Amino acid sequence: MTETKTQMTGNEKTMNDGENPTEENEAVETPEVEEASVAAEGAEDFDAAGEDDSPESRIAALEAEVAEANDRALRAMAETENVRRRSQQELTTKLRYAHTDFARDLVSVADNLSRALGSVPAELRKKDEALENLCVGVEMTQKELMTAFEKAGVKPVDPEGKPFDHNLHQAMFEVPNTEVPEGTVVNVVARGYTIHERLLRAAMVGVAKGGPKPDAVATTATDETSAAPGDAAKKQEKASDVYEQAAEAEEHEKHEIDTST
Repeated sequence: MTETKTQMTGNEKTMNDGENPTEENEAVETPEVEEASVAAEGAEDFDAAGEDDSPESRIAALEAEVAEANDRALRAMAETENVRRRSQQELTTKLRYAHTDFARDLVSVADNLSRALGSVPAELRKKDEALENLCVGVEMTQKELMTAFEKAGVKPVDPEGKPFDHNLHQAMFEVPNTEVPEGTVVNVVARGYTIHERLLRAAMVGVAKGGPKPDAVATTATDETSAAPGDAAKKQEKASDVYEQAAEAEEHEKHEIDTST
């Protein structure tokens, strides 16, 4: 048994001694392989650098970078300018129409002043001096209010006698009237108002009904305009010229036919 263990120990030692040279060889060979690979990579990088790092290519690359950076800067500046203009425009619009609600409330005050003046007959004002003075004071107040409206960009809309416009007028009722074209405003219940070309309040109106159609009226007016003195004679001369040209063309065709025959 003792001899067997001694032999096994000897074999293990021999095997261990046999493995050590292999490890030493691997340890010796590994740095050489790494150095060779590093040298090969360095050569490739050197070749690539030699091709790409020429002055012309470097200048071209830098110029491309500068152009790209310049383009980005210009785009950013343009976007900033657009935002600034848009914000300025919105601010201007808000300031321009900031008093819209207040002006709409004052419009009712102007209506009441007009109704107060319209409810007093002129004969009664002449007879009563106190009433006349009161009416004069109301008229002055109304005048001052309209002056303030004008300064704020508020203007009245007087649609009486004009065609109905749904953008500015609100029809309250229809009035039978055959003397004016249908759709004409013949009665104004309340004046309309605009603020800086925007509608503040539509005018409440009564519209004529039963009269001639607006298209027929426009056609009649056009016919009357075209029937000015001398127009009929010009039309007749033009017609005669056309007839003469047609007759000459017909004679020319006949002559060509006779010649060919």
